[in-house]
Amino acid sequence: MRHRPARRPLAAFAVAIALPAAALAHHGWSSYDSTKLIKATGPLKSVAWRNPHAEAKLDYQGRTWDVILAPTSRMEARGLKQDMLKDGTVATVEGYPRSDGTPEMRLERITVAGKTVELR
Repeated sequence: MRHRPARRPLAAFAVAIALPAAALAHHGWSSYDSTKLIKATGPLKSVAWRNPHAEAKLDYQGRTWDVILAPTSRMEARGLKQDMLKDGTVATVEGYPRSDGTPEMRLERITVAGKTVELR
C-alpha cells in the first residue's frame, strides 16, 4: 500500500483562506444610510455591467457618485437590459448614500426611458 500525503488538511486550509477574501470582495449594505433617500437625474458615466452587481457613475450636487445597481441577472429578469444602460443614458436613480460620506449610493430603483425598475 502506497502512502499518500493527506489532502484534506490542504483543502481545508485553502477554503479557510478563500472565505474571508470572498467576504471582503463584496461589501454589505449596512454601510448605507437607509433613512436618507437620494433621488437624482442625469447622464450615466462609466457603466459597468458585471457581477456581483452593475455599477455606474452619476454627477449629483457637484460630486461624481458611484451608483451601485443590482446583479445583472436580477435587472434582466425585471426588464432592464444591458443596452438600456450605456454611457450617456439619462436616468433617474433613487438610493441610499454611504453613511461615511463617500459619494456612493446603493440604488433601490432606476428609471430609464420612462421605465422604472425596482432593484432590491
